[in-house]
Amino acid sequence: MPVFEYRALNTAGKTLKGNIEGDTLKLARQNLKNQKLILLDIVEVHKKEHAGQTGLISQRISMRQLAHITRQLAALLGSGLSIDEALGITAKQLDSAKAKRILLGVRSRIMEGQSLAQACSAFPNSFPALYRATVEAGESSGKLDQVLQRLADYMADKGQLQSKLQMAMIYPVMLTSVSILVVIGLLAYVVPEITSVFDKMGGELPTITKVLIACSDFFKHYGLVLIAVLIGLGSAFKALLRVPGPRMRYHLFLLNTPFIARFSKGMNTAQFTRTLAILTNSGVELLQALSIASQVVTNDAMKTAIEMASLKVREGQSLHKAMEVSGLFPLVTVHLVASGEASGQLPKMLAAAADDQERDIQALTEMTLGLFEPLLILFMGLVVLAIVLAILLPIFEMNQLIR
Repeated sequence: MPVFEYRALNTAGKTLKGNIEGDTLKLARQNLKNQKLILLDIVEVHKKEHAGQTGLISQRISMRQLAHITRQLAALLGSGLSIDEALGITAKQLDSAKAKRILLGVRSRIMEGQSLAQACSAFPNSFPALYRATVEAGESSGKLDQVLQRLADYMADKGQLQSKLQMAMIYPVMLTSVSILVVIGLLAYVVPEITSVFDKMGGELPTITKVLIACSDFFKHYGLVLIAVLIGLGSAFKALLRVPGPRMRYHLFLLNTPFIARFSKGMNTAQFTRTLAILTNSGVELLQALSIASQVVTNDAMKTAIEMASLKVREGQSLHKAMEVSGLFPLVTVHLVASGEASGQLPKMLAAAADDQERDIQALTEMTLGLFEPLLILFMGLVVLAIVLAILLPIFEMNQLIR
């Protein structure tokens, strides 16, 4: 039975929002009319979710919400409830109207006879290909509750890694932003007030003072133009990356730049192996798992390498040899995959490879930030020292002339 989201006025003139089930739109309208509500707007949940894919506001469940919902479903299914009952109970406990609406939409399709994977396919923005394929494998094996629990753990771990990296970047970003604003403020507003005195004095100024005055004049007269140019260049670069050719060249550049390559390869390898581990562990066939896992990789060059590896696996080659050919995957990951294939424990070794890459990325991030912060402070100290010297040197020369 389809679910409709409505907006209506009650007898007191208050606007109400909610969800209502009905076989057709006409019956849903009639049910609202029987409740003495004046209908303002009504739309089927499935259609609204698809409209949100191209709209400005995305109609989707966030990763954190999806992990919470999946964990609840796993617990309820494990206790013996049917899938439609579990979905109904989970939906009632949600605070987010958007998530509740989508979950009720999934439930309505299940009540029409669809499987959970098929029902989730109606909401691709909220349930990615990885989620749907894993659920389908769980339904086929009869172990849906266990598969959902693994999915919830996977999404929670993925969100935790992203949160750690974001939290680690907050302080350096704030420090850099404040430092840039301080320097611009000094050059655009403070320095001109002080150096205007030197113009009245006449005489030859030290070179460092001339450079400071030139920089100050530039920021004062062309500061807004510079900001506009930087924003324009950033927008142009972003637009350029939407074109496949330039984007591929940029991604190859990232993979071949010594220091950046470790970040790019590590992050993409971790995402790929973690996704492949959860899929193969849930019973998804390897070729299908490779196709889905390639979608989570953000680097086009590595995505192409995975697609080529999938073709070689289809021809009968082992996965670790197919991955080794590209030269884009870390050797430790290739060795762990080889060990998993030899021992028949590929999902376990893929998860170990993902753990290894995530630890490496976290350690590299901490080391980079540990070096960046003191270097930034040192740089700011040198900038302030240069400004102070540029101001004080002419004053010292004045004192010597007076004496």
